[in-house]
Amino acid sequence: MSTEIHRLLDEAFAGVELDPQTQDLKEEIRANLLARVDELEASGATPAEAARRAIDELGDVRELLGGPDAAGATAGEAAAQGSEPGGRRPEPRFDATAFAQHRVRPRPAFVLRTVLFGVVAAVALALFGLGVTSLVSIGVAGLLGLAALVAVPLGMLTADALLQETTHNHPLPRQRAAGFGAATGVALAALALAGAFAAYPDDTALVIAAALLAVVAVAVFAWLGATQTNRHKAWTRSAAEQLSPNRFEEDPEAAARFGIYTVVIWLVALGVIVALGLTVGWWWGLLAVVGGLAATMLVLARMLFRPRPPGG
Repeated sequence: MSTEIHRLLDEAFAGVELDPQTQDLKEEIRANLLARVDELEASGATPAEAARRAIDELGDVRELLGGPDAAGATAGEAAAQGSEPGGRRPEPRFDATAFAQHRVRPRPAFVLRTVLFGVVAAVALALFGLGVTSLVSIGVAGLLGLAALVAVPLGMLTADALLQETTHNHPLPRQRAAGFGAATGVALAALALAGAFAAYPDDTALVIAAALLAVVAVAVFAWLGATQTNRHKAWTRSAAEQLSPNRFEEDPEAAARFGIYTVVIWLVALGVIVALGLTVGWWWGLLAVVGGLAATMLVLARMLFRPRPPGG
């Protein structure tokens, strides 16, 4: 692939101070430009023409970043707000004008794909439910096939949605979107296998496979979450700066610890589910699910909200 797009992107960011947030945005833009260049080259454009056209379509990156004028206006507004009687910060308000200016309507092709994927998954899920409740005799093989018809379309729908540009977010790079889609499909497959096991409790291979798939899905989601970069648009970030940040936004290490704690809690819960199922009965495994959920919520409450200092 031609390196022209990388040179042009570096030129577009010339003179822009690359703080960590801006660098994240630059890498997101780079991934989107590479995908656009591939599309243009596939339509017959030369690599140089495709790179130049993709950059032209991008426009001025300073507008994406908010620009110095916008930054000055924001600072002026903040100063004016800070001078209000009592020094109180006014309540943030929804900026309807900014929303209207940056609104992105969903593409018709994406809407059509969403409807088709949703219909296929809904029909398969309905038949799967009938099979699990024994209202229709389907068999294990039939349930597994229906599980695939639920997991695969919804996983593809997840990836497709993350690839779309929205009013608030830039599209996710293809590899990361595919990762989220695959993890979603694997997680749904794990749930479906657990449901099939409820209908055929003598087939322990179903619950073992469900547990393994659940572990894989949790691990992939944890990795994707830990390596996630910023994909919010500049105007959204500017609006978000007016809001009071939560602890996870102020302390990324706390967010990472919470993710690790969550993975550990649910790995232990899955182990307890398997142990209870093989000893006293699989329905007792629901207690482990309740315990895992309760532990997760307690950890979230403890880590997300700092205790108030004495007299605060």
